[in-house]
Amino acid sequence: MNEILEWLHQLYKVIAFVPFVAFLITWLIIYYGCGRNKRKATYVSMDITTLFLIGSVAYMSRNLFGSGMLVWTIILFFLIAAGLLGNLQNRIKGRIDLVKIVRTLGRLGFLLLGACYVLLLFFGIGKYMISS
Repeated sequence: MNEILEWLHQLYKVIAFVPFVAFLITWLIIYYGCGRNKRKATYVSMDITTLFLIGSVAYMSRNLFGSGMLVWTIILFFLIAAGLLGNLQNRIKGRIDLVKIVRTLGRLGFLLLGACYVLLLFFGIGKYMISS
Protein backbone atom coordinates (compact mmCIF):
# COMPACT_ATOMS: atom_id res chain seq x y z
CA MET A 1 0.00 0.00 0.00
CA ASN A 2 2.85 2.35 0.84
CA GLU A 3 4.42 1.77 -2.57
CA ILE A 4 1.19 2.74 -4.33
CA LEU A 5 0.93 5.96 -2.35
CA GLU A 6 4.57 6.76 -3.09
CA TRP A 7 3.99 6.11 -6.80
CA LEU A 8 0.91 8.37 -6.81
CA HIS A 9 2.88 11.07 -4.99
CA GLN A 10 5.65 10.91 -7.59
CA LEU A 11 3.11 11.02 -10.42
CA TYR A 12 1.46 14.09 -8.88
CA LYS A 13 4.83 15.82 -8.58
CA VAL A 14 5.66 15.17 -12.22
CA ILE A 15 2.29 16.41 -13.48
CA ALA A 16 2.22 19.40 -11.12
CA PHE A 17 5.63 20.48 -12.39
CA VAL A 18 3.96 21.66 -15.60
CA PRO A 19 0.23 21.80 -14.84
CA PHE A 20 -0.82 22.96 -18.29
CA VAL A 21 0.35 19.64 -19.70
CA ALA A 22 -2.21 18.06 -17.37
CA PHE A 23 -4.81 20.42 -18.85
CA LEU A 24 -3.92 19.36 -22.38
CA ILE A 25 -3.89 15.64 -21.56
CA THR A 26 -7.22 15.72 -19.71
CA TRP A 27 -8.77 17.90 -22.43
CA LEU A 28 -7.77 15.43 -25.14
CA ILE A 29 -8.98 12.42 -23.14
CA ILE A 30 -12.33 13.99 -22.32
CA TYR A 31 -12.83 15.50 -25.79
CA TYR A 32 -12.27 12.24 -27.61
CA GLY A 33 -13.95 10.14 -24.90
CA CYS A 34 -17.16 12.18 -24.53
CA GLY A 35 -18.39 12.68 -28.06
CA ARG A 36 -16.19 15.64 -29.04
CA ASN A 37 -17.83 18.14 -26.70
CA LYS A 38 -15.32 21.03 -26.47
CA ARG A 39 -17.16 22.92 -23.76
CA LYS A 40 -17.39 19.95 -21.39
CA ALA A 41 -13.78 18.98 -22.08
CA THR A 42 -12.58 22.51 -21.31
CA TYR A 43 -14.55 22.85 -18.07
CA VAL A 44 -13.59 19.45 -16.68
CA SER A 45 -9.95 20.02 -17.64
CA MET A 46 -9.99 23.37 -15.84
CA ASP A 47 -11.35 21.73 -12.69
CA ILE A 48 -8.75 18.96 -12.75
CA THR A 49 -5.85 21.30 -13.54
CA THR A 50 -6.77 23.46 -10.54
CA LEU A 51 -5.67 20.62 -8.25
CA PHE A 52 -2.28 20.53 -9.94
CA LEU A 53 -1.97 24.32 -9.91
CA ILE A 54 -2.43 24.39 -6.14
CA GLY A 55 0.57 22.14 -5.63
CA SER A 56 2.63 23.85 -8.30
CA VAL A 57 2.05 27.40 -7.05
CA ALA A 58 2.70 26.33 -3.46
CA TYR A 59 5.96 24.59 -4.45
CA MET A 60 7.16 27.54 -6.53
CA SER A 61 6.44 30.02 -3.76
CA ARG A 62 8.21 27.81 -1.22
CA ASN A 63 11.32 27.74 -3.42
CA LEU A 64 11.26 31.46 -4.17
CA PHE A 65 10.33 32.85 -0.77
CA GLY A 66 11.39 30.07 1.59
CA SER A 67 7.96 29.74 3.22
CA GLY A 68 5.56 26.81 2.97
CA MET A 69 2.64 28.89 4.21
CA LEU A 70 1.11 29.61 0.80
CA VAL A 71 -0.49 26.19 0.38
CA TRP A 72 -2.46 26.75 3.59
CA THR A 73 -3.32 30.28 2.49
CA ILE A 74 -4.66 28.93 -0.82
CA ILE A 75 -6.76 26.35 1.00
CA LEU A 76 -8.03 29.03 3.40
CA PHE A 77 -9.09 31.25 0.49
CA PHE A 78 -10.88 28.32 -1.14
CA LEU A 79 -12.75 27.61 2.10
CA ILE A 80 -13.68 31.26 2.59
CA ALA A 81 -14.86 31.53 -1.02
CA ALA A 82 -16.91 28.33 -0.61
CA GLY A 83 -18.56 29.77 2.50
CA LEU A 84 -19.34 33.05 0.77
CA LEU A 85 -20.76 31.28 -2.29
CA GLY A 86 -22.84 28.99 -0.09
CA ASN A 87 -24.18 31.99 1.83
CA LEU A 88 -25.03 33.76 -1.43
CA GLN A 89 -26.84 30.70 -2.78
CA ASN A 90 -28.74 30.28 0.47
CA ARG A 91 -29.90 33.90 0.41
CA ILE A 92 -30.93 33.85 -3.25
CA LYS A 93 -32.39 30.36 -3.71
CA GLY A 94 -32.95 29.20 -0.15
CA ARG A 95 -30.80 26.09 -0.66
CA ILE A 96 -27.16 25.26 -1.28
CA ASP A 97 -26.00 23.44 -4.41
CA LEU A 98 -22.60 21.97 -3.53
CA VAL A 99 -21.85 20.92 -7.11
CA LYS A 100 -22.20 24.50 -8.36
CA ILE A 101 -19.96 25.76 -5.56
CA VAL A 102 -17.24 23.24 -6.42
CA ARG A 103 -17.48 24.06 -10.13
CA THR A 104 -17.27 27.80 -9.47
CA LEU A 105 -14.32 27.36 -7.13
CA GLY A 106 -12.55 25.13 -9.63
CA ARG A 107 -12.89 27.61 -12.47
CA LEU A 108 -12.13 30.67 -10.38
CA GLY A 109 -9.17 28.85 -8.84
CA PHE A 110 -7.92 27.91 -12.31
CA LEU A 111 -8.01 31.54 -13.39
CA LEU A 112 -6.33 32.95 -10.28
CA LEU A 113 -3.81 30.15 -9.76
CA GLY A 114 -2.94 30.15 -13.46
CA ALA A 115 -2.11 33.84 -13.21
CA CYS A 116 -0.10 33.21 -10.03
CA TYR A 117 1.75 30.36 -11.76
CA VAL A 118 2.79 32.58 -14.67
CA LEU A 119 3.74 35.44 -12.33
CA LEU A 120 5.83 33.17 -10.10
CA LEU A 121 7.42 31.58 -13.17
CA PHE A 122 8.60 34.95 -14.47
CA PHE A 123 9.64 36.02 -10.98
CA GLY A 124 11.67 32.82 -10.56
CA ILE A 125 13.35 33.28 -13.93
CA GLY A 126 14.22 36.86 -12.99
CA LYS A 127 15.55 35.80 -9.61
CA TYR A 128 17.67 33.10 -11.24
CA MET A 129 19.06 35.55 -13.80
CA ILE A 130 19.97 38.09 -11.12
CA SER A 131 21.61 35.52 -8.83
CA SER A 132 23.71 33.98 -11.66
